[in-house]
Amino acid sequence: MVSCVEGKKKANIITIGMYMPISSDPRLVCIGVSPKRYSHDLIAGSGEFVVNIPSLDLEEEMVFCGTKSGRAIDKFVETGLTPIPAKKVNPPLIKECFGHLECKVVQTYTCGDHTLFVGKVMTASVDDDVLTEGNLDLTKARPIVQKNHVYYTVIGKKQKLRQARA
Repeated sequence: MVSCVEGKKKANIITIGMYMPISSDPRLVCIGVSPKRYSHDLIAGSGEFVVNIPSLDLEEEMVFCGTKSGRAIDKFVETGLTPIPAKKVNPPLIKECFGHLECKVVQTYTCGDHTLFVGKVMTASVDDDVLTEGNLDLTKARPIVQKNHVYYTVIGKKQKLRQARA
């Protein structure tokens, strides 16, 4: 789930399936967003975004944020998710997510019907309760990801959860 905001506009959340780390030094991540999406304009205009890493508990919120436009609604209000201030960028973190990557856009690429935003990770944070001996414990975190409107998680083994209707 990516949060974004531009200027005085309301913050938005978009569920994305196009996400990947692309460099360790410097720390860079890449997200793909269609220019048709409200979040595309916010990210392009502000040059910032936050990758919020959700757990399985947020499946319903992920589906909502991935199928509704933020142009007309406030997704934080509609989902009950809590925006909290970021340390290095303007878009808020999503409190209910266990991990956060605060990013500044360093490059953009038009790739067919999507824009790839390459973000430099300015700071990263993770909730202590999903760590074991300082490392992310996937069985505690229970991350959920979306790919082509299908939701996946890891709970001992890979499980296909559902396919959302866009």
